[in-house]
Amino acid sequence: MALALNRFQTETLELTTGNQTVYTAPNGYTGIVLYAHITNYGAAATTTTLAHVRGGTTTEIIKEAEVPVNDAYVPMDGKLVLETGDYLVASAGVDSTLKIIVSVLETANA
Repeated sequence: MALALNRFQTETLELTTGNQTVYTAPNGYTGIVLYAHITNYGAAATTTTLAHVRGGTTTEIIKEAEVPVNDAYVPMDGKLVLETGDYLVASAGVDSTLKIIVSVLETANA
């Protein structure tokens, strides 16, 4: 069965204080992160961290950025390419306060 050339994915997650995998580029595909948005629905401001992981290397995109109460934070200014097996992890400064949504275009590797 042939892979679809392009497919769109939307991932959402309620963040905790531990690193959580938000998205992983699947086998045979490159993921292009088009948009990411973190919303604070809690009662106080808190922080968030978002990172790219490849192999044993973690690279923070943002680290402990403040997300005001009843507001949002856009952690990326532009696109991010994730090769097969790369993934995004995110965490919150406080449990049950932040939600993340990520929009990804997956393109089949030739």
